[in-house]
Amino acid sequence: QLQLVESGGGLVQPGGSLRLSCTASGFTLDLYTTAWFRQAPGKETEGVSCISRDDGSTHYVHSVKGRFTISRDNTKNSVYLQMNSLKPEDTAVYYCNAERPGLNYWGQGTQVTVSS
Repeated sequence: QLQLVESGGGLVQPGGSLRLSCTASGFTLDLYTTAWFRQAPGKETEGVSCISRDDGSTHYVHSVKGRFTISRDNTKNSVYLQMNSLKPEDTAVYYCNAERPGLNYWGQGTQVTVSS
């Protein structure tokens, strides 16, 4: 079965950290450009970060630069999003996406809530 599974979300206080995991089954994740998206209540889905399948280059939306880090562990067929210095505006459902020409997979999402 081809699927992406996210984990690692939860409730954290402002300034805290979480690490999200995205693990693929049924396909090799490092053959795909993998991205994290998020959707906050009442807002459109936003691309947060991605890691290229071609050269491993990483990209971030301006609002998370310097706070979030995306990485890949091919031995675990996983991509991670380390989130530090979390802010209430980071509250959202976070989704993992894996894409290559002609193929596109989404995970089910994991809730991140930043609140005191």
